[in-house]
Amino acid sequence: MPAGPRRATLATVAASAGVSVATVSKVLNGRSDVSPATRSLVQSLLQQHDYVAPAPRREPTGLATVEVQFDADLNAYSTEIIQGAVEAGAEAGVGIVISMRKGADRTTTWARELVAAGRRALIAVTSELTSGQPGALARARLPLVLIDPLNLPRTRVTSIGSTNFAGGLAATHHLLSLGHRRVAYIGGPATAACNQARLHGYRAAMEAEGAPVLPGYVRSGHFRYHDGVEGGAAVLGLPRAPTAIFAGSDEMAVGIMEAARARGLRIPEDLSIVGFDDTQIAQVTSPPLTTIRQPLREMGGVALRTALRLAAGERIDSHHVELATELVVRGSTAPVPGRS
Repeated sequence: MPAGPRRATLATVAASAGVSVATVSKVLNGRSDVSPATRSLVQSLLQQHDYVAPAPRREPTGLATVEVQFDADLNAYSTEIIQGAVEAGAEAGVGIVISMRKGADRTTTWARELVAAGRRALIAVTSELTSGQPGALARARLPLVLIDPLNLPRTRVTSIGSTNFAGGLAATHHLLSLGHRRVAYIGGPATAACNQARLHGYRAAMEAEGAPVLPGYVRSGHFRYHDGVEGGAAVLGLPRAPTAIFAGSDEMAVGIMEAARARGLRIPEDLSIVGFDDTQIAQVTSPPLTTIRQPLREMGGVALRTALRLAAGERIDSHHVELATELVVRGSTAPVPGRS
């Protein structure tokens, strides 16, 4: 990890407060033999100096832990990431702790709590971080690795993703090769880096084929089932409805399937659908979902191994790694109606 600001010590805080190191230690340990005014001053300076208590020493038989943190409810995508991280952790002799924390809850105190709990590193999945949050972790000497971040803070962070642009390109080319020209895209948050890349791949394929992106054909949501239902209903209700839809996630694709069935449309006879992720959902839909395979388990494993390398003080070759995506054709896509 690159050298960051020097970590504040008890002596630093004690000097600022004009008290002894022992007094600062008493405040940290919740001792009652400190005056309210002194306690308030010391607590304020601990916050001001971003003081982080040293990680507790582990017994020789203790298991190091890495925290994998999500900021939304777990789903099939999350399960694949967790599986990859757990498998890599088992190989490395490291325990994995799963947690959920919204962006607004990630404060300076959050970084201190992670270090106090003995975490060796943090992996944040599909998270949105402020520019100050990676800084708080850096001051705590706690390595951070992001997986599919919704935004990239201005400070340099290490992130793991997939070839989202190539995936969007492949999904759309597949639909165009089947004769579809009215192809819509229903994806995730408009500002999410992974969604932007998939959308750019979709637009690039449409432009290369000379297929217009009609008004209303691009919609954003949160990669969730209900966003697929709502987005699908909206685009299928357009005067010139699409004959094919590229969904930004498998979960959204299933929602689009439901919206199509509610309108009496058959899949793939009346509407072709391509998802993104290739989670277990893709294999159990009816019909099975054509999708872009994102190597989620591998991403979880690479993130874990990268986090451990950073924690060990090793240099890494790249601060952003993209793993290859792949088109998996199943039963949810077919030639455009009327084309043999």
